[in-house]
Amino acid sequence: MIVRQNPNAFKIFFSLRGSIIPKIYPQIVLITLLSTLITGMQHRLPSYFSSYGTAPFVLLGIALSLFLGFRNNASYQRWWEARGLWGQLVYDARGFTRQVLSYMDDETEAGRDTQRHMIYLTIAFTHALRHRLRNTSPWEDIERFVEPEYHASMRQAQNLPDYLMRLLGKYLGDGRRQGQFSELMVQKMDERLMSMTVVLAACERIHNTPLPFAYMLLVHRTTYLYCFMLPFGLVSSLGWATPLICAVIAYTFFGLDVLSEELEEPFGLAANQLPLSALSRTIEINLLEALGDTDLPPSITPNKGYLQ
Repeated sequence: MIVRQNPNAFKIFFSLRGSIIPKIYPQIVLITLLSTLITGMQHRLPSYFSSYGTAPFVLLGIALSLFLGFRNNASYQRWWEARGLWGQLVYDARGFTRQVLSYMDDETEAGRDTQRHMIYLTIAFTHALRHRLRNTSPWEDIERFVEPEYHASMRQAQNLPDYLMRLLGKYLGDGRRQGQFSELMVQKMDERLMSMTVVLAACERIHNTPLPFAYMLLVHRTTYLYCFMLPFGLVSSLGWATPLICAVIAYTFFGLDVLSEELEEPFGLAANQLPLSALSRTIEINLLEALGDTDLPPSITPNKGYLQ
């Protein structure tokens, strides 16, 4: 995710980091060349080149902008919901850790070990969720927080975050049977685990359910057709300014199209997607600090305005 102060006027025009220009410059160049060709033809052969009114292009442009606006809003809602879910995960992880440390008997070595194991599993769940959403290998981040006896079964799990949540539930049930928790506290802590399970399911819903393909295809086709036809409607009134105007319009429409695609999948590594690595590291630091650990990993900070 891009994290930076508001750029000045100079940087607004020349900043590429976080911009969608690198992804759409072939379309902009193509529309500019096409517009230049049409303008040259109209300039050399005005009597053989039909002129068109701008009214149809205005109406089509309004319709296309509405389509792009609806799609952009839908994509942003997915992005914002995903950010809210990870904010809820931060809240639940901290709250669950506070409950484990505050209400569990830590007078014995067994009690302190159980506390540490449960908090470690909460950290492992956070990393496992991030890797599941990004389709990356989780073992380097997770195995150090899970007891070796569970490593074999953990690697066979189809849904690793759900497996870790079940393991947390097992520790909670064992603690209740051993009298380490009261019935009321077991209920409260299980509510925290249930909330984290809801976050997992909701993130999987967003990740596995893209916007309908037919809708995306309609927007793509309409955008290309409009930008290809636009020079014919502008050349008679704008002349040699047609390529510039068409390039700006192509930048706007193609940019909105590509940006909505990027926001539609909020869990990736693109510049405008969510900084899941930084959020996971924040949870890890907070929970280890609550355990009293002093050898904490460094926070992930923005690198040239980009937070991963």
